[in-house]
Amino acid sequence: MPDLSAPSADDVAQATAALAQVQNYLHTDPSIADVLPVLAALLDADTGVPILLGDILRNAARLIAREAKAESDETHLIVAGLREAAQEATDWHVLHWDVQRLTTHLSPATEASATR
Repeated sequence: MPDLSAPSADDVAQATAALAQVQNYLHTDPSIADVLPVLAALLDADTGVPILLGDILRNAARLIAREAKAESDETHLIVAGLREAAQEATDWHVLHWDVQRLTTHLSPATEASATR
């Protein structure tokens, strides 16, 4: 069962630091064979960043809408913005198919270059 305790600011900072590590790693021009497993985990259709971020934003919008003490146009705009961003983030989950296709497409080429 997942841990249902509230994440600390440090927990979130560690998560974003891990993403920054991936970003920095990609700047070093690693081989595509090394990058594909990282991308596959990042973009997993069920547990990847797009799905998690979409769920986080959607739940934040729901909580804000429910807990907002004063219904205002500004609150409605914020909630709408969070919901829109949640949908956009979730839409990125289709990139996992691109990673799978790329893995299939590059597999023979990667193996051939490794044997040279």
